[in-house]
Amino acid sequence: MGQFDWTPETYLELIRSEVPRYDALQDAAVAAIPFAPQRVLELGMGTGETTRRLIEAHPDAWVIGLDSSPDMVFRAREAYDDVQLARIEDPLPDGPWDLVIGVLSIHHLTADLKRNLFRRVREESRALVIGDVVKADQQIAPIDPDYDHPETAEDLAEWCGGEVVWRADDLAVVRAVY
Repeated sequence: MGQFDWTPETYLELIRSEVPRYDALQDAAVAAIPFAPQRVLELGMGTGETTRRLIEAHPDAWVIGLDSSPDMVFRAREAYDDVQLARIEDPLPDGPWDLVIGVLSIHHLTADLKRNLFRRVREESRALVIGDVVKADQQIAPIDPDYDHPETAEDLAEWCGGEVVWRADDLAVVRAVY
């Protein structure tokens, strides 16, 4: 997906042009949530699109979002109180969490960082949902090898102890329940 303009005002238009099934991925990620969560940690909150959809489906959920972009955090704070400027490879906020969710954020980590993240999530959470770009025979989303590190959906599922619950082109949703 490459390093592109992270300007909150244009992000959704840009991501939809880069990831044609963006809305289907978002819908599938929210549909994969295994139970009504109360306490949620979102990895890579961005503009808050996943949070918006999650709260529509689970209105009692309280979401804390992390993002490494100051502009995205500033924008997300306009709609949501609990947004922190943080990288997902850094220590996570204290759990326990009912759910940790990340849509189009995990593929930025290398394989070792993904495994480490999944270990930390497993220790602090009841469930994990990942919706992301994965390695596929036909890559639709542009990949910048300096910035994007997609894995196969099967590897993600194995590493987090979960299962692939949705797939389309080079996108997948993986769910783990602990």
